[in-house]
Amino acid sequence: MKKCLILPLVLLLSTVAFSQDNAIKANLLSPLFNTGNFQYERVVGEKSTAQLGFFFSSVNFDETKFRGFGITPEYRFYPGGTTIDGFFVAPYFRYQSFNLSDDADNEGTATFIGGGLIVGRQWIFGDVVTFEVFIGPNYSSGDVEVTSGQDSFDVGFFDGFGARFGLSLGFAF
Repeated sequence: MKKCLILPLVLLLSTVAFSQDNAIKANLLSPLFNTGNFQYERVVGEKSTAQLGFFFSSVNFDETKFRGFGITPEYRFYPGGTTIDGFFVAPYFRYQSFNLSDDADNEGTATFIGGGLIVGRQWIFGDVVTFEVFIGPNYSSGDVEVTSGQDSFDVGFFDGFGARFGLSLGFAF
């Protein structure tokens, strides 16, 4: 009976371990901005993947403190035909939500919605370790709601045109 259970489990684990249909990654640059940024990528087609990114942040710009999170779904197209390992183009959407405060005891919330397009290259080393570099333009727009005090928040870094870039390290499985 144990052999009947162990054999299918070993086959399943070996298929998952060597299929490289998934990757879990962390952006190596995000700690420079007091942010943690993590992604999960899954193969959805012969030349495409879907990736879901999540970040949490505690960062100061000028006198405004931003504390919050963001979610970034994206679709990656690998024109070379090898998913998770190769050059990619990826349109994406981003939702961000922050609590705001400043030194004058003003408080508020901000929500930004946007998107963009990145290009990049991802490599797999030793069938397990992933490394990628990406860059591209983005645009976001949002609303600020003051919950106490006056509206003195500078949200210019998150509102309007900008760039998205990164270096990610992870594991393929």
